[in-house]
Amino acid sequence: MTAIINNGGDLASIDPDLDRLSRRLRLPYLRGAAPEVLATATAQRWAPAETIRALLVEEERGRDHATTSIRRRKARLPTGKTFDVWDPAISSIAPATQSGLRTLEWIDRHENLVICGPSGTGKSMFLEALGHAAIDHNRTVAWFSVEQLGTLVRAHRVDDTINRAITPILRADLIIVDDIGLLPLTVDAAEGLYRLVDAAYEKRAVAISSNLHPSGFEELMPRTIATALVDRLLHHAHVIVTSGDSVRLAQATTGKGVKPFD
Repeated sequence: MTAIINNGGDLASIDPDLDRLSRRLRLPYLRGAAPEVLATATAQRWAPAETIRALLVEEERGRDHATTSIRRRKARLPTGKTFDVWDPAISSIAPATQSGLRTLEWIDRHENLVICGPSGTGKSMFLEALGHAAIDHNRTVAWFSVEQLGTLVRAHRVDDTINRAITPILRADLIIVDDIGLLPLTVDAAEGLYRLVDAAYEKRAVAISSNLHPSGFEELMPRTIATALVDRLLHHAHVIVTSGDSVRLAQATTGKGVKPFD
């Protein structure tokens, strides 16, 4: 190879052949890092193998970051809240349970997670933080509201392609359905939830948050659907019941829900 850095080590320029090859082989992160890496390699007299390794590490790091960004965007997690802003001390979920779920091993075992309890007790936030953690550890995630599942069923009922519409969702390692029981369920929403849980049974992990314990789902949907749904949902499931006052309401009443004016 000819000189790999032009202009006497100018970081703004690399050898045209290296630039062309990195473009042709689709190594954009290697190309971007090459000026700095090669300058460092020259100054510190790295061995050729060490230089190549450093360049490939930069390509790997860039691809991993891009993949994670794409997975996060496709997951459609609603607020961007992660465990960085989660306070385990104020949650009614037992610390050992929190730690166990954060290992994400239950996802790989295709086990389900049901978090039920009063509004404001951290159900949705904990599930979203788990979703972000799963993405950061190379899993794929899909987030839905139960109303979105109902819309999916209605859109595909006419030509009877509901099962086909569910199939792409099952590509995700973790499927999260939020806020069940907050509002009355339409028949379409109940069917969509059942079809999803049935299709994912023992194949994918499903996590749901609900204001009602699954034993009360008959209040939300026809009994036959509720019975079949709960049977499949709870067979391999971790069921957590949250308790306590609403964290949001507590923050609101103490003035912590907004940033004070100066």
